Amino acid sequence: MSKPITIGQSHNAMSVLANNADWDGVDGDVLQRVIDDPREAGKHFTAFLKNGGRVIVGEPKVIPIDRSKKFNPAKFIGEGWKIDEEDERSLALTEIDLTTIRFESMLKNGEKRVQGEEKLTRLKDSGYVRLDAKVFQILWENQHLIPTSWKEKTNGNTTYIFFDGTVLRDPHGGRYVLYLYWGDGQWSWDCGWLGNDWDVCDPSAVLAS
Repeated sequence: MSKPITIGQSHNAMSVLANNADWDGVDGDVLQRVIDDPREAGKHFTAFLKNGGRVIVGEPKVIPIDRSKKFNPAKFIGEGWKIDEEDERSLALTEIDLTTIRFESMLKNGEKRVQGEEKLTRLKDSGYVRLDAKVFQILWENQHLIPTSWKEKTNGNTTYIFFDGTVLRDPHGGRYVLYLYWGDGQWSWDCGWLGNDWDVCDPSAVLAS
């Protein structure tokens, strides 16, 4: 479990950075853009600190999956939400190579849509490792880790990337799966009801078994 940061540590970190930065090598216009967009700067600064005070060059490939705290649907989504079932093989992952993730729609030849529960059954029968909600959460909370290719549309339409390794149940008994999607210049998330029909734009993020 990670150790909480003290106020003294945060102040010392700011002092260390300020006193050791090469200010002469920083463009004033660039610095002003940082000042004018504090939320975005804060996101990148947090990523910098999480990476041990090092800048990630290029897109990361292997990312750690912190299993010390389980995904909490009641906290993340709302009261009454709970985990209904999970892929144990995904829960055993402590790191993941993003380049090995596959998108699978599970559509058969000639099919345009598949009902959510049937798609889940096909995923289980296929042997694929269905990535779970903790993987989803880490990517959501560290969006700089999400591969740029995941923004690409499918047949000209928004691609909704599902994490079927965790099936959730809402307060009314419905079964849902979390998903990410890129739209209007930003990442968003939602829950897909397994009673709906899904098409080629709704792939699942999986690993080969």
